[in-house]
Amino acid sequence: MAEIAPFKAIRPIRDKVHLVATRPYYSYKKNVLQAKLQDNPYTFLRIINPEFNNPIKTKANSDERFNLVSERYQDFIDRGILIQDEKPHLYLYRQTKGNKSCTGIIGGASVNEYLNGDIKKHEATLTSREEIFTNYLDIVGYNAEPVLISYKGNDKINDFIRGLSEARPEYEFSTTDLIKHELWVLEDPDSIAIQKHFKEINCTYIADGHHRSASSARLHENNKNTYPNSAHFLSYFVEEEQLQIVEFNRLIKSLNGISKNKFIEQLKEIGSIQSLKEASKPHQANRIHFYFEEDWYALSINPELIDDKDPVKKLDSSILTELILNPILGIKDLKTSDQVDFLPGIFSVDEFQQYGIKNNYPLGFVLYPASIDQIKLVADCGLNMPPKSTWVEPKLRSGLTIYNIKE
Repeated sequence: MAEIAPFKAIRPIRDKVHLVATRPYYSYKKNVLQAKLQDNPYTFLRIINPEFNNPIKTKANSDERFNLVSERYQDFIDRGILIQDEKPHLYLYRQTKGNKSCTGIIGGASVNEYLNGDIKKHEATLTSREEIFTNYLDIVGYNAEPVLISYKGNDKINDFIRGLSEARPEYEFSTTDLIKHELWVLEDPDSIAIQKHFKEINCTYIADGHHRSASSARLHENNKNTYPNSAHFLSYFVEEEQLQIVEFNRLIKSLNGISKNKFIEQLKEIGSIQSLKEASKPHQANRIHFYFEEDWYALSINPELIDDKDPVKKLDSSILTELILNPILGIKDLKTSDQVDFLPGIFSVDEFQQYGIKNNYPLGFVLYPASIDQIKLVADCGLNMPPKSTWVEPKLRSGLTIYNIKE
């Protein structure tokens, strides 16, 4: 049984929603971020970057910085830029780009279900990051960026949600990344029907937002008697077939002191290599494409070296680490090494290579993406995927529906 809780969202007034809602701040290049902060007085980025025009800044991730975020957030409320719904709702939200769309429900996910393992995870979290974000939530008192949660749907729930989107949305706007956004505020009968449908779902999976969910659970455990609303955390529930999962590709700064010829010879010990006439992505698992300076190659891994019984070890991201990055290139820890960078597969292979060469990465590996079934199997087994194994879309806007923790 999956719980999805209505809540009284704090959200932008209708005529300013396209100016307030924003991509997460870390997704912007520095110059673009500064331009948006400077030119748009309504952007949510001004709340989470309260000192953008102040030459004297507080320490990052400090209580002083978080208190300023809280003050700027309250200022947006006081000026009527953000308003709160009078009663709890669930919210239907759809993103459309080109001929692809994703429709799901924004609501509160249960902390108890997360702690009990009914909301499954596939990625390990860093305690230090958990502690920082828990303190952030405790001080600012809200969550503005939903955790992306997937579930296996059925015709009944899919048809019901599809019917809800036939009404006129509360919000309808487009953004410069060519995405159309629509949001519906669901009234009690529809919210109750959604909750009944979700009771038929056995479990759900975190697709994106492991640190946000872990920090929300930690906050609830520490403050359950103080913040009743902390029993749930802001989430966007999406049927798993609507997710777009692409790979994270690897860029390598050096060859660990070995020559190109020696490197190629060592790769031949773990599989067969062929030269490629042009840049391309692999069309099947256990086949890794890579560029070395201007040249492209395909490496087909020897099947005898793949552990098919282990859902993590048979992932291409694991195979690359265990057979190449660690033993040949000396990269022991992907989280801390300064010899590796990551670029999601939303970029073309030509863009990937151009970025790599421009930024002094002579070697780059392109992987075959993991499937939703592989991700679920890892989660069902209680295991964790390697760092930066998947890039999952949709990527959600911050500040569209804000969850008040301290209410």
